[in-house]
Amino acid sequence: MEIELKFNIPSGTVAAQIWDNELFRKSEEEGSREELYMDAKYFDTENCDLAKNDIAYRVRKEGDRHVAALKWKGHSEDGLHVREEINVPVDSDFPNPSVFRESNVGSQVMELIEGKELHCFLETTVNRKMFRIDTGTGIFEISIDSGEIATKYGTSPIEEVEVELFAGETEELVSIGNMLQEKYNLTPENESKYARGIRMRRETRSTGSCDAGLFFMPDFMAETLEKQRQRRYNYLHYVLKTEEEIY
Repeated sequence: MEIELKFNIPSGTVAAQIWDNELFRKSEEEGSREELYMDAKYFDTENCDLAKNDIAYRVRKEGDRHVAALKWKGHSEDGLHVREEINVPVDSDFPNPSVFRESNVGSQVMELIEGKELHCFLETTVNRKMFRIDTGTGIFEISIDSGEIATKYGTSPIEEVEVELFAGETEELVSIGNMLQEKYNLTPENESKYARGIRMRRETRSTGSCDAGLFFMPDFMAETLEKQRQRRYNYLHYVLKTEEEIY
């Protein structure tokens, strides 16, 4: 399971201040700083079979390596994103979802596509700066992203910071996010890069195939657009209950 907070960054100056890490300097892990160029391609069938089943399939170039990912059962509330995720190292950005066939969701994907051709309908390019902090009770990775989302209908900028939970409790993740938000006047972002790209396509109001712009938005993505900054307490309670059931 992937659990992270996501905030929009208002300016390059604020991004630089977060990177300077005045706020968490004492808890930063030595040697954890890394800068990476990432190029992610999202694939689906002509009829959007994966999106219609709340599944995202991505192949991302991360520096010198490629990583394929499946993401599903996503929820977000006030910038807190929770979703299931599987990552597998691969040799290239060519779509080959069979690498997930040993998992239940991978088997579902293979049944959904049934040999259909996969198309790249969305691409994101990001320059990422990241470092980890160890508070003694939890480990978290802070990533500062600058780049763009691209579809055949246009582009949209990416300027955001993510705080991902590696070890520890979601409550502490939220506390760290609150500190960042207050110090740098950040705005919670409930849409993933993938969801933003889908919204860009939907707003073309085109008709026809998936590639022509009539792209189905899964229920969990539509929900993120309608419930900004609502039910945070209830959602956090749900996350904590889910963690207890899993662990």
